[in-house]
Amino acid sequence: MLSVSFLPFLIVCSVNAEENFSNYKQYNLTKTNYNLETIAKPFDHPWALTFIDDKNLIVTEKGGGLFKVNIENGSKNPIKHNIEHITYDGGSIAYSQGGLLDVYFNSQDDYIYFTYSHDFKELYIDGKPKKNSSTAIARGRLAGDQIENLEVLLVAEPRLPTNLHFGSRISIQNDFLYAGFGERNEGMIAQDPTKHPGSIIRIKTNGDIPKDNPKFHGNGTWLPEIYTIGIRNPQGIAISPHDGEVYFSSHGPRGGDHIGKVKLGANYGWKDIAWGGTEYSFLGIGDKPFKDKYEKPIKTWVPSMAIGSIQFYNGSVFPEWQGDLIVSSLNGQSLIRLDYENNTIVGEEIIFKNKIGRIRDFEIDKKGNIYLISDSPNSSLWKLSN
Repeated sequence: MLSVSFLPFLIVCSVNAEENFSNYKQYNLTKTNYNLETIAKPFDHPWALTFIDDKNLIVTEKGGGLFKVNIENGSKNPIKHNIEHITYDGGSIAYSQGGLLDVYFNSQDDYIYFTYSHDFKELYIDGKPKKNSSTAIARGRLAGDQIENLEVLLVAEPRLPTNLHFGSRISIQNDFLYAGFGERNEGMIAQDPTKHPGSIIRIKTNGDIPKDNPKFHGNGTWLPEIYTIGIRNPQGIAISPHDGEVYFSSHGPRGGDHIGKVKLGANYGWKDIAWGGTEYSFLGIGDKPFKDKYEKPIKTWVPSMAIGSIQFYNGSVFPEWQGDLIVSSLNGQSLIRLDYENNTIVGEEIIFKNKIGRIRDFEIDKKGNIYLISDSPNSSLWKLSN
């Protein structure tokens, strides 16, 4: 039996030297001046926010709360909805990864898109609930103080009895909707393109299937919605203003957080490889850390910073950040800027840390102010400006 003291040596040896990992703990703090202020509160475990116009945004709470917030006066008004979200937690919602999750307003069709954990309310033969759930996508329109004409676009299959790794973020490019589905802590299911968990899906905004998805490009066994596989728990999706490509962020376990590009038929390798990450028990993952057959991320972190949302910066408030990639860190409780030049990340800095807790999501307004929420039971909506 190996002693615990010997484990760090094994971990170091398991890291392949061909990959340069990034350690967020070594980043310098920005020298850019900024102001951080509270706009509205309180929120109970907020998960996502989206602008619906220049003055108002919508915030989701994991427990099902949905609010319209005026960023000029801080007013916070509840929105009624009949989204079949669940808290499926086995206890406190604070320890569940399910519930009402992402929200995205699409100005092209005036729909508001949601992701959430969908409860099937099935029963075992003895009448006890199975508690099976899946990540789901729905859309509806805001009319006054309620969501109307709600329609479910997709529910991930298979349904699984776990409250872990739902993903999930949405981004829309033209009339294509991209969404990340976590692998529900089922590991190698992410290598099975006949199942949704562990993938980035691509559908039309009305739920139709694009006929140029991988299934129609020689991957006949793939589910028609799946575009990229091998992803553990995607937490962010953003469209690049530089090359028009779709980028995603994903949590590793103990290390291996990464950012990659969503590519037709690509496979990012989880759980055959973990990009430097290990199990929470410190045991290695896979036969080797790297295999050439898998798509490589453009940025990888060891140790894990629990990467959250990602956005490309566009605005005049912080002109020196123009075109850079802004990312949130839950574990590091920080907002980070990745200096992005010529489609390459050339530097990093911490904008701020340890001020508002675990940063779950943020949005950038047209001027370039950044609005943020943190994952806590008594959270606020904050504004970062200069």
